[in-house]
Amino acid sequence: MNVHAKPTAAVPRPRDPRLDFFRGIGMFIIFVAHLPNNTWTLWIPARFGFSDATEMFVFCSGMASAIAFGKVFDQHGWLMGVARVGHRVWQVYFAHVCQFLVIAAGLVAIQRSGYLEACCGLTENYVGSLNLWHFFERTGENLPGLLTLTYVPNYFDILPMYIVILLLLPVMMAVARVSKPAVFGLMAALWLAAGFGFLDLPAEPWSDRSWFFNPFAWQLVFFTGFALMRGWLPAPPVNRGLIAVAAVVVVASVPFAWHVAYNAVPELFAARDAVMPLWDKTTFGLLRYVHFLALAYLAWIAVGAGGRYLVADNLWGRAVRVVQRVGQQSLAVFLASLVLAQAVGILRDMAWGRGDPLMELLANLGGFAGLIAVAYLVSWFKKEPWRRPRIAQSPAQPVNAGPAGISAPAPSRAGSPARAGSARGADGAGKRVRQDEPAE
Repeated sequence: MNVHAKPTAAVPRPRDPRLDFFRGIGMFIIFVAHLPNNTWTLWIPARFGFSDATEMFVFCSGMASAIAFGKVFDQHGWLMGVARVGHRVWQVYFAHVCQFLVIAAGLVAIQRSGYLEACCGLTENYVGSLNLWHFFERTGENLPGLLTLTYVPNYFDILPMYIVILLLLPVMMAVARVSKPAVFGLMAALWLAAGFGFLDLPAEPWSDRSWFFNPFAWQLVFFTGFALMRGWLPAPPVNRGLIAVAAVVVVASVPFAWHVAYNAVPELFAARDAVMPLWDKTTFGLLRYVHFLALAYLAWIAVGAGGRYLVADNLWGRAVRVVQRVGQQSLAVFLASLVLAQAVGILRDMAWGRGDPLMELLANLGGFAGLIAVAYLVSWFKKEPWRRPRIAQSPAQPVNAGPAGISAPAPSRAGSPARAGSARGADGAGKRVRQDEPAE
């Protein structure tokens, strides 16, 4: 037995091309939805069905969390899993606070400078459009509220929801050790309690407004994705009957979600209004859940087994890989998207482009380019290129001269910098980017 042999390193689990692709698509849709006064919002999926990109983001985050955090719980125990989730919660919390301060401070600086009105005649109240004046008028109570998540403006409500859902993850893992069916019972109980208003969270210290996204309701779609990836739920079979049912659900929801249809037919509007609790976004109404599952099933079928239709060595394949890169860095991209949406909206207004099709095209495509740039930049930083071994000396560089004046390469020594750099690279100092981090 070789007592000095090192244990074999675990082979990292390959990324699921479907997960990264749909997270990337979700990031682009979220940018479109957050760009102020964007006419493209008339064509996002939310206008043709009860669910939207939020469900996609939360569901995919649940699947990614099952890969990353579930592995820690399995290999290192429940307490270490709690620590890992806690570390992620801190990251998301810090990102939420910083994002709010960056956007609020930026908008106030622009608003109070008077530059937009002086140069372009813009009198738009950008701070008021996000309802942020209250933060500055009541800073004494809103600043502690920001840090305790009891002040949550609507524009900044997704990450707080995600934080609370992550805090529920160790609870679900503990329950799963006792009984898998009990996990689904707890999911249903929390969803029902939230739907009846028993688990509302305060969103403003000076009013009774609650969080727009109730995390105890939205955990249902998160842990559905989590359970599917953990194997607690079997993957749905591929058959024509299920495809037909899913297609009927998606198509039948269009008249009740498309503003052109229900505004033109008073009966549709009345029916939509009557079933409002079933598609309510705050409490994640049942119709949203059913519509999302149907849409997700059709999308899962469309990309083929294992996402084989997403893997190609052509223009389509290259475009897919760009979208997947955005999905791989979804937390950083999401943070950037909210900042970019405000900045791009102001630049568009300065160019007198609000409502102009060409300017809307440039604004949206420019925002997409910004998201892609952020994804590639963050990916480059995560590879930590500064840790790579130094490049070996090239022949063109000066070399040692031999006794007869003949140039000869310097002899190799065990302690040479090049050898030391190679050793550092071999034993892992060049840190590998994790392939299973959720919502990066």
